[in-house]
Parts: sequence; C-alpha cells; structure tokens
Amino acid sequence: MRILVTGGAGFIGSHLIDRLMAANHEVICLDNFYTGHKRNILRWLDNPYFELIRHDITEPIRLEVDQIYHLACPASPVHYQYNPVKTVKTNVLGTLNMLGLAKRVKARFFLASTSEVYGDPEVHPQPEEYRGSVNPIGIRSCYDEGKRMAETLSFDYHRQNDVDIRVVRIFNTYGPRMLENDGRVVSNFIVQALSGQPLTVYGDGSQTRSFCYVSDLVEGFIRLMNSDHIGPINIGNPGEYTILQLAQTIQKMVNPDAEVQYRPLPQDDPQRRKPDITKAEKLLGWQPTVALEAGLEKTIADFRSRMDAAGTLSESLKTPT
Repeated sequence: MRILVTGGAGFIGSHLIDRLMAANHEVICLDNFYTGHKRNILRWLDNPYFELIRHDITEPIRLEVDQIYHLACPASPVHYQYNPVKTVKTNVLGTLNMLGLAKRVKARFFLASTSEVYGDPEVHPQPEEYRGSVNPIGIRSCYDEGKRMAETLSFDYHRQNDVDIRVVRIFNTYGPRMLENDGRVVSNFIVQALSGQPLTVYGDGSQTRSFCYVSDLVEGFIRLMNSDHIGPINIGNPGEYTILQLAQTIQKMVNPDAEVQYRPLPQDDPQRRKPDITKAEKLLGWQPTVALEAGLEKTIADFRSRMDAAGTLSESLKTPT
C-alpha cells in the first residue's frame, strides 16, 4: 500500500516508518521538522519506495494514498506549550486537512490521540468510556483540548462523510530517538543521570505513570489500523510506577551516585495515569511485551551514544578506551 505518515520524522513516527518500510509498503513521510529530525529517517532517504516531504499540515496538501497515519503534533509539554496557538492549529486545522485528504482519496485515516484527553482522571485505571477531567483554560489545554477536538472531527467525518477512521489513545511511551530536551520524565531522568546532574522529581514523586516501549506501541498502531475496529482504543502499558520509582530505577541503572532533587509540581499535572487495555487485548490481541528495565536499557544506550557524540556525557560515565 501507499501510506502517508504525518510527523514521520519524529520519535514515534520514525519507528512506525521503520515497520512499514520493512513490510514493503510505499511510504510518504510528511514533517515540518518542528520536533522531528532527519537523522531518524536517514536510512530510508535513498530508498525508491520512500518519499520525504517538508510540509506543515496546517496548510492543505494533495496526495494519493491508501492509508494515513496522522501523528503530527508536538507531544511533550515543553514543545506544545512553547507555542500553544500553533499546537491548537495543528490539532484542529491539521486534522481537518488530513481528514479532507482521506475523504477525497478514500483513504483509511488513523488518528494518534492521547491519554491527555482524560486530563487529571477521577477514574482509575482509565477506560475508553471515561470522558475525562480536563481544565479547558489551563496551560496544557492547547494539547488536551486540541486532541479532544481532533477526535471530535474524526468521528464527525466518519458519521457525516463515511471516512474510514481509527482512533488510538497513546499513554506514556519511551524508547530510542526521544528528544533530549522534550521535558518528558524518562528523557529528563536519563539526560540528568548521564550528564552527572541531580534527578529532578516534581512534587513528592508519588504521582504515577505507565511506560510503554515504542516497539509495543507501534505494533498496537498497526493492529488497529488493519482491524475492523474504529476505536478509540487505549494503547499503553498498564504497569504503574511512581515518578520516584522511575527516578530510582534510572539512578541505579546509570549513575547510583546521582542525587534526587524535589521541586514544586507543575500546574494541572495528572496525579495518576494508567490505561485500561481490556479492549486492545480483546479486539486486537495486543498487549505490551517489553519490560520497563529492558526498554530502559535500549533507551539509555541510545541517549548515551548521542550525548557522547555531542560531548555532553559526564566524563565519569564514559567507557574507558
């Protein structure tokens, strides 16, 4: 098939492209490189079945494709809060443009939504039926409400125009190619530990998250896209860890001498986050397979090599030659 991946040069998008190319599809990567990077897709640039287009999805584009994986949007608080109006435009205008494209060429449309649509949840774990507890005027709402609107548009195009849609809600994901400066808890802790800095824990560290390795997430994407189920479907790892537990795990794996520093909790930071993946298990036969420490080993190795090349790795943590 001919498959379009928006945000394809990003962390998750590039891993998805690796899987699609390995399956002998023809892939078009669309990215404006706001948070994506060419190094993530470098291996495919000379492949005749791969095409890269630098484009901002808030502007229309005409292409002929069979499937659209719509991943384009900054997904970490640091990046989506940097230009919140642009984040809203990406989620609303960008999704409208991609849905319009899907309608015109009769392509199946896949929306990468987020567990952020649940806000600071009052139901735990979060099933797809839960409607969320979101602050519509908070600093995270450009992303939370933007993704809720993207879901609304997707279902309205499905009901009104018979667009064939699939909607996934992504929970915390980690793995190689995460940006060093994305402000996410896994990358923050790894970068701090590798550079010899204290690990920053916000609040008392009792807030919880679930961490899904990127290869498991991509497997869920592909299963949903090629199934008969519209969604929304949660894809995430139901293993629940406190932020302090994660900090201590990375501390032990990277730099046991690193300190842990506590700072005030950011506004609207969810206290608990854990997916109910009953639907994914039942409808897609999907469940995560990569344990946290195994995934962290690969992620840490990737960060270590990039930081060593950039000269930001702590001298005490370099491997003697």
